[in-house]
Amino acid sequence: MTLTAPLAACAAIVGAWAYGTYEPNSRVFGRVVGRGARTGRAVYLTFDDGPNPGATEPILETLAAAGVPAAFFLVGDHVRRFPTIARQVARAGHDVGNHTFRLRKLHFAGPRRIRDELERTHALIVETTERTPRAFRAPHGYRNPFVAPAARRLGYTVFGWTFGVWDSDARVAAPEIRRRVRAKLRPGAIVLLHDGDGYDPHGDRRRTADALPGIIDDARAAGYEFRSLAELATR
Repeated sequence: MTLTAPLAACAAIVGAWAYGTYEPNSRVFGRVVGRGARTGRAVYLTFDDGPNPGATEPILETLAAAGVPAAFFLVGDHVRRFPTIARQVARAGHDVGNHTFRLRKLHFAGPRRIRDELERTHALIVETTERTPRAFRAPHGYRNPFVAPAARRLGYTVFGWTFGVWDSDARVAAPEIRRRVRAKLRPGAIVLLHDGDGYDPHGDRRRTADALPGIIDDARAAGYEFRSLAELATR
């Protein structure tokens, strides 16, 4: 009986820590934006793990043709490999965010490693695109208590997402990516998609690029308006 309360307390602490680490929108370790307003019909497109030579450019072409804004969370090492594509993203006027240098999972990283991942990528994005990123998304959404202070030092808003559709899975074809987004759309949704492979700079994400025109058509047919993620940033 005397051990019940301490064990329960330990279980609660472990549970809270796990929730803060693995739930992308948890505020246990600091403020994170995972959704816009539930009123109205705004929706926000975001793309992770680029730039990518096979997918980013056709995605940019689709967005330009449709007049749709998006946010791109860039991997620093991919920016280094494909600077021209990174500049195309910035010059198109889309929001540019930091997604660490080599897609490091940060849940077990110490403060020095986290600062290095964010600051190195920040400097590279600024140098390459002449744009200062104001947004950060942790790889896989994994965070710990050291992530928020490192992000604040750079003036970032930390973003999660409302839903993803596993478009990074090679078994998921473009029509299924489109169907999943259509099924999950809701007011204020921050949609997680991928224009690159964080671990393979040449990873194939053309399925997402192929799905995008239909995703845009479906959302507009349902009365949604695409908005810039920057409007959700912390002031």
